[in-house]
Amino acid sequence: MILIIDDDPAIRTSLTYLLRRQGLEPVAVGSPEEALPYFRSGKPRLALMDMNFTRSTSGDEGLHLLRQARIFMPGLPVILITAWGSIDLAVEGMRAGAFDFVTKPWDSRLLLQRIETALRLSEAADAASGVGDGESPKFDRAGIIGRSPAIEELLATVERVAPSDAPVLILGENGTGKELIARAIHLNSQRAGAPFVEVNLGGIPASLFESEMFGHVKGAFTGAVTSRKGRFETADGGTIFLDEIGDLDPASQVKMLRVLQQHTFQPLGDSRTRSADFRVVSATNADLTARVADRTFREDLYYRINLITLRLPPLRERREDIPLLVSHFLRQGSHTHNIPMPEISAEAMTLLTRLPYPGNIRQLKNMVERAMLVSGTGIIGADLFRQEAEAARSGDAAPSGAAEATAGAPATLADVEREAIRRALELHDGNLTTTALSLGITRQALYRKLEKFNLNR
Repeated sequence: MILIIDDDPAIRTSLTYLLRRQGLEPVAVGSPEEALPYFRSGKPRLALMDMNFTRSTSGDEGLHLLRQARIFMPGLPVILITAWGSIDLAVEGMRAGAFDFVTKPWDSRLLLQRIETALRLSEAADAASGVGDGESPKFDRAGIIGRSPAIEELLATVERVAPSDAPVLILGENGTGKELIARAIHLNSQRAGAPFVEVNLGGIPASLFESEMFGHVKGAFTGAVTSRKGRFETADGGTIFLDEIGDLDPASQVKMLRVLQQHTFQPLGDSRTRSADFRVVSATNADLTARVADRTFREDLYYRINLITLRLPPLRERREDIPLLVSHFLRQGSHTHNIPMPEISAEAMTLLTRLPYPGNIRQLKNMVERAMLVSGTGIIGADLFRQEAEAARSGDAAPSGAAEATAGAPATLADVEREAIRRALELHDGNLTTTALSLGITRQALYRKLEKFNLNR
């Protein structure tokens, strides 16, 4: 398959006709967003792409897409198609890994020759490197449980991007397993034998950011009785996982951008600049594009961390994985608490596959573990999940007011989540700690959801 990427319909039509006449199989798309799934699939043999798209004439979108293509398919030959006035941009694309470029209007004979040469060299390189011989290293799932299409597709993408040093941004709701995906990226990279340093940025006060991330020397401030390495220095040679990066305050964002750009920093109290070699994987449950739009998150930092973006599906979108997860949590709980592994009734399992899970996998784990500890019969019945089922049933009926607003339409997922949280608050008399625990989410996440749904204790 030859992938054509150009926002001009006339050019897409012309190239498609030209390639079909030569017996090739062209597929034409009009934007980087449409092209990215093809690169993730690994199917194209060659790509023909423009560098400028309708939203920008600077070539930034084209360069960004080219770099993503090189991550997903390092050996893919890419031929750039550009105007005479954009020769400098084409040269920059060549530096970024493009195979060749042609200018508009192109010479069809010359273009076909370059396509033929690129395909021949690519096939020779594949044969020399043993691509397709079935001897690639075994992929480490890092403890990720699930066989649903959504998870398998996600892990296939992880396998493709892990060997590179590209920065990865992981998006997903709380409790979906973003840390496990980050660890899978590390374990399947060239840095697997080096440190994996996890940092919860949401839990670091702004006043301690520099000390935590860059370290300090003895005497740098009151209480600094010894020197201490920062997280970036600890991650030297390995991977640093910046969880909850969307919660960084503006001042810390500036400092974070500087170290991610230069890989250099100064520990507090030290006049010398130090450097570290690390790969960055970030995660957030926030809508960073919205925060960039309202200027609460820096646009340059956003583009620095998200060359590759992975989206984790919530548990409600992969319900076929729930029985596998339940079995895993039962085995895990039996070992942790040194108790015989109980059975779970069919009725209970059916119920578990139908709940909304605002807390996702973390909530399911909490529910299964609690049921194991309170069950005295060796069989976990559906009655042990009564609290969550009542909250879900109440949500399915739609909150009062919401039903009127939708004129009898089914409740949305937001309606279900809001009502589940409201019911949990009632059941726990407004205690935020026990409410968060029962939902399988953190107090911080609960605060955000209370604000989002305009709920109070």
